[in-house]
Amino acid sequence: MPKKSFSELINSPGMPVLVDFYADWCGPCKTMGPILEQVATQHQGKLKIIKIDVDRNQAVAQQFRVQSIPTLILFHKGQPVWRQAGVVPGPQITQALQAYLT
Repeated sequence: MPKKSFSELINSPGMPVLVDFYADWCGPCKTMGPILEQVATQHQGKLKIIKIDVDRNQAVAQQFRVQSIPTLILFHKGQPVWRQAGVVPGPQITQALQAYLT
């Protein structure tokens, strides 16, 4: 299966896409893992979560001006609608998603 481009991944029809910009060496990024799994479980079938390794995808990280990790960016219809750097609690992510979940 061919790899999809980043723009194809964030243009998920009818579903918001939460992108987690992270790195394997980043401690706070590891903290976000279980939080994102919980959010994914809560919103199964209504939300797509993608993890982007900034070390392997520097062009995408630069395109969205990701300067610290972890950075979460929520895309709706291909457009960034919310972003937050640092460790974000699950309820805060859910609150940001509410307007975009169908």
